[in-house]
Amino acid sequence: MGTGGIVFLVVIAGIILIIITARSFKIVRPWQKGLIERLGKYQRTADSGLTLIMPFWERMIKIDMREQVVDVPPQAVITKDNVAVDVDAVVYYEVTDPVKVTYNVANFYLAATKLAQTNLRNLIGDMELDKSLTSRETINTQLRQILDDATDKWGTKVTRVELQRIEPPKDVTEAMHRQMKAERDRRAMILEAEGHKQSAILKAEGQAEAIKKVADANRYEKLTVAKGEGEAIQTVYGAIHSGNPTNDLIAIKYLEALQKMADGRSTKVFLPFEASGILSSLAGIGEILKDKVEAKPAPGKKEK
Repeated sequence: MGTGGIVFLVVIAGIILIIITARSFKIVRPWQKGLIERLGKYQRTADSGLTLIMPFWERMIKIDMREQVVDVPPQAVITKDNVAVDVDAVVYYEVTDPVKVTYNVANFYLAATKLAQTNLRNLIGDMELDKSLTSRETINTQLRQILDDATDKWGTKVTRVELQRIEPPKDVTEAMHRQMKAERDRRAMILEAEGHKQSAILKAEGQAEAIKKVADANRYEKLTVAKGEGEAIQTVYGAIHSGNPTNDLIAIKYLEALQKMADGRSTKVFLPFEASGILSSLAGIGEILKDKVEAKPAPGKKEK
């Protein structure tokens, strides 16, 4: 073999060595796990970093450990009250065991999608339309629990499930809108009637309070006038007795004072207790004068 043949062989050997070396080193990213198989049999799991394997005898399968999402396509579901609704959802999961997710299920994405669709039909089918529209959180929780239990043997964990859309037929939607409008109109009428009621109550209470205040003012005025008249009589009485007059003069002064006070506007007159004796004296004087008048003879006649 000549020099040219030796050089050719060396070049071929170098190329083969480079290829073997390149196939011997594998780089695993931080979010990955590497499953190493030797002649078709699982050997070990490699963490992130540089890993050395035996070329041609071993191969590495990289598994993404990040959280993934499964988009469940829309499907028609019949509710408990026989209403057809379109429902779709999204399922979030993460791989917990790369060995199980690789060897226990052939196509995890397809399996998770079909499992979610089946259980979503079961959950919605057990609810009436109104309840299904208002129970999104309950449906999400129940579906997540079912999927998490079912996919545990596949080495995954379902972190959350979100319903994207529950859409009833167009005619049902229009009927629901009319029902909602009627309910809002009813509540508005109730609130308006309640407002009128409260307004009437407040108005009546205000009128009653005004009448009470007017009555209190009138009562206070009458008490004040009566008190003033009583004080005036006491003052007149003290002034008359300060001069130490006779009973006849006292009676005359009382009558003059009473005439001035009784001007037609007063309805009550308060007299001191001592005035009772004076009034008795006035009555006696009146009887004596009456007797004298009766005893006096008429004009033109002589007394026998």
